[in-house]
Amino acid sequence: MIKQFDDILSRDQLQQMIALLDKAAFADGASTAGAAARRVKHNLQAKPGQAGLDQARALFGEVVLKNKAFRDFALPLRAVPPLFSRYETGMRYGEHTDNALMGNVRTDLAMTLFLNAPESYEGGELIIEADREPRVIKLAAGSAILYSASSIHRVEPVTRGRREVAVTWIQSMVRNPLQREVISDLGTVLAHARNNAPDARETLLIAIQSAQNVVRHVMRGNAGTLDVC
Repeated sequence: MIKQFDDILSRDQLQQMIALLDKAAFADGASTAGAAARRVKHNLQAKPGQAGLDQARALFGEVVLKNKAFRDFALPLRAVPPLFSRYETGMRYGEHTDNALMGNVRTDLAMTLFLNAPESYEGGELIIEADREPRVIKLAAGSAILYSASSIHRVEPVTRGRREVAVTWIQSMVRNPLQREVISDLGTVLAHARNNAPDARETLLIAIQSAQNVVRHVMRGNAGTLDVC
């Protein structure tokens, strides 16, 4: 299951985040990878503990993790603080799958937020193996891709310029991806019904009742909170 979110950051928010990261110090990104992924991870990551990085993470949490379209689709319960990654020319991230647990977060979903324009660098495509068909992802600055953290994926070598992204991992209130998709689809149907058939009150109430019963059956956690661990 792969979901794209366009323009999740406004131009001003994107410029603010880039300005914060331009002042940050970066180090070898392999230090945050698991044992297997460490051998194929060749990038840079912003060092933790910097004031500018804390501000960038706060902006990410306020704008990205509270985005309604993202929340409706991912049904997030917990999220890992975002990692800000930089790929200079020649850098790449070979085939890997993400750790199932990061701290106390079960990684159901991964999200990559693109921070610079695709025409500013060559290569650097995110390749996600989905249903045995590779998906090639290279989005506009400020847009994001959400995908299963268990999928095999890689970042192709950057051959010109610099690739900058923010990455986080999410534990959903609904562990099963098919159930999660059903709830998301029900929400879309109900929104459409409210907007297009407001007079069909009885039918709408039955649909709402059915949707809420599905949510009660499969959801775990408090839908009103999102812990960034």
